Amino acid sequence: MPELQRLRADHVPALLAFEQENRAFFAASVPDRGDDYFAHFEARLAALLAEQTAGICHFHVLVDTDGEVLGRFNLVDVADGSAELGFRIAEKATHQGLATATVRQICTLAATEYGLTTLRAAAALDNTASRAVLTRTGFVPTGEEVLLNDRPGLGYVRSTAGEV
Repeated sequence: MPELQRLRADHVPALLAFEQENRAFFAASVPDRGDDYFAHFEARLAALLAEQTAGICHFHVLVDTDGEVLGRFNLVDVADGSAELGFRIAEKATHQGLATATVRQICTLAATEYGLTTLRAAAALDNTASRAVLTRTGFVPTGEEVLLNDRPGLGYVRSTAGEV
């Protein structure tokens, strides 16, 4: 059974493999991270871990029993009881309910561990899978139209009140 773990430095090799193996799959539905992201991956991750230590963000990975990363689930721009949720799941882990179950788990962590009351998210209009996960997990469209690397998208919001 996959386990959600808070991002740590020892996740670097498995996380890099996850990003590289799924790059083309992700680029079909979310903005590509670009070559520079991979060229400076370890330094970028060290900066993210520093942000996590400072409480600005909360980064998580979904790992299988062998330590392989199956997904990323992040709460970024933490301020005033709210944060932005971002997530991506490996192509081979799609259509198994893992994204939905893990977003639910993140929503609970947001309330119980991080003291957050509101989560925001955005998804490209053509990213039906992410939009479905957001809807299934209690996010509602805000009506705010957003651009995600020049792709039209929609903003979502969810209260974490009542999470246990």
